[in-house]
Amino acid sequence: MSVLMEISEFLQKGRANEIQEAIKKALEENISAKDILEQGMMHGMDIIGDKFSKNEIFVPDMLIAARAMTAGLEILKPYLIEQDVENKGTVILGTVKGDLHDIGKNLVKIMLEGKGFEVIDLGIDVPKEKFVEQANEFNAKIIALSALLTTTMQEMQEVVKAFKEAGLRDKVKIMIGGAPVTDKFREEIGADLYAPDAAQAANVALEAVK
Repeated sequence: MSVLMEISEFLQKGRANEIQEAIKKALEENISAKDILEQGMMHGMDIIGDKFSKNEIFVPDMLIAARAMTAGLEILKPYLIEQDVENKGTVILGTVKGDLHDIGKNLVKIMLEGKGFEVIDLGIDVPKEKFVEQANEFNAKIIALSALLTTTMQEMQEVVKAFKEAGLRDKVKIMIGGAPVTDKFREEIGADLYAPDAAQAANVALEAVK
């Protein structure tokens, strides 16, 4: 099995230590960081994302794979920067005010990083002003909002309004997601993008910045 396939396999199984060793081996074999990322790690993450979307695996499996992805990126990041692998843009990510759930958000972060985005994670219970302020500071292309409670979904609408009031609405795409969130709700509040799960969130974001 090629070392890139090994990396993909280790990622799917969530084996963080082995993935780091395999990445070092691939670098020693002069395989480019871009190929390691795309043909190894992202290949594995795409398979995991696909299985997750089909309900063949569940959140704990995704989290284990995500941890392995993070471990792999630790080794790979300096090489990616050195090789100037194209940064797809900055995403400001957070769970909206009043909501303290972060598992879905954390998965989205990993998937976005895997696709080459720089992710600024604001954490949980994030007020609308903070999203606006950070979007401005980092010249973000996408604002990604997560909510897991029906009661906090309305806060997403407040974030959209805050961007309008700040005169930044045309500069960013606002993406929403979370268990109770639907595409119909996205339409109602005037957000731009919706994704039903973390794997699809990364693909939707990628399409949006093309």
